[in-house]
Amino acid sequence: MKVLVTGGAGYVGSMLVPALLEAGHEVRVLDCLTWGVQPLLGPWSHPGFSFIRGDVRDPAQRAAGVAGMDAVVHLAAIVGDPACAREPDLARAVNLDATLELIADARRAGVSRFVFASTCSNYGRMADPAGYVTEESALTPVSLYAQTKVAVERALLDRPSGDRMAVTPLRFATVFGVSPRMRFDLTVNEFTLALVRDRHLVVFGEQFWRPYVHVRDIARAVTAVLAARTGTIDGEVFNVGATDQNYQKQQLVELILPHAPGAVIDYVHKAEDPRDYRVSFAKITERLGFHPSVTVPDGIAEVARLVTSALVTDLSMQAVPA
Repeated sequence: MKVLVTGGAGYVGSMLVPALLEAGHEVRVLDCLTWGVQPLLGPWSHPGFSFIRGDVRDPAQRAAGVAGMDAVVHLAAIVGDPACAREPDLARAVNLDATLELIADARRAGVSRFVFASTCSNYGRMADPAGYVTEESALTPVSLYAQTKVAVERALLDRPSGDRMAVTPLRFATVFGVSPRMRFDLTVNEFTLALVRDRHLVVFGEQFWRPYVHVRDIARAVTAVLAARTGTIDGEVFNVGATDQNYQKQQLVELILPHAPGAVIDYVHKAEDPRDYRVSFAKITERLGFHPSVTVPDGIAEVARLVTSALVTDLSMQAVPA
């Protein structure tokens, strides 16, 4: 297929684009290059790769992006709770308004598939702390980031009459691992950096649960969705991750400590956290046969090697538009 990837130079996108090219797709990237062109230098010379430097808020650039495409994978966003809280107006403009316009543009252009990058943060706090949320569980977003994702999901699934574009929201677990556009503000990466480099970490709410998934497995999941029959994925929401990769923060610390001998951890107890959830990923396994290939311990070892190498000198890279 001919696939448009918005935010293709971001943390996830820079892993996804090569994976799609390797799978035989033609890939066009629409990205404003906030973090520069380097994440795209690998696929740049591939005959199936093309690039538009642009912003998803720009109507002309959106239209150019979707023109002639079979599928859209929409990653571009102001990513994460802190980034959205810092610039709420920008977050709404990019994550909600521009995304809804992109969906409309894709329909007008005759795009047959639309894959939307959503988040497990949509679940908020579990009603039953001993259980697991599924795609059918209530959504209780507690941050602006998750609120915009939920709003787009609902707009996608509330189909206009006669709509023929297959839509698939993917709720990603918290991502970790090494990527060409590296981020150290994600929990596993952040904790590993702090313990390995600084030998000190302050952990707030060590008992709360989150699911985790490697960035390479996100790329594999999107590729699997695009390879699936339309009837299997149209109008379906999938959690992306593995059920056995739900961890409490304290458990993450214990997995990292062998890579950081002598590190000191200060736990700051919190009685409650509005984002406390364990997630079931049975649906994507059963429907698409998807199994993540990289575990959290594997990812910790990978990030620890990067931190102790001389390969990356700027270890302050954080989340901005993906």
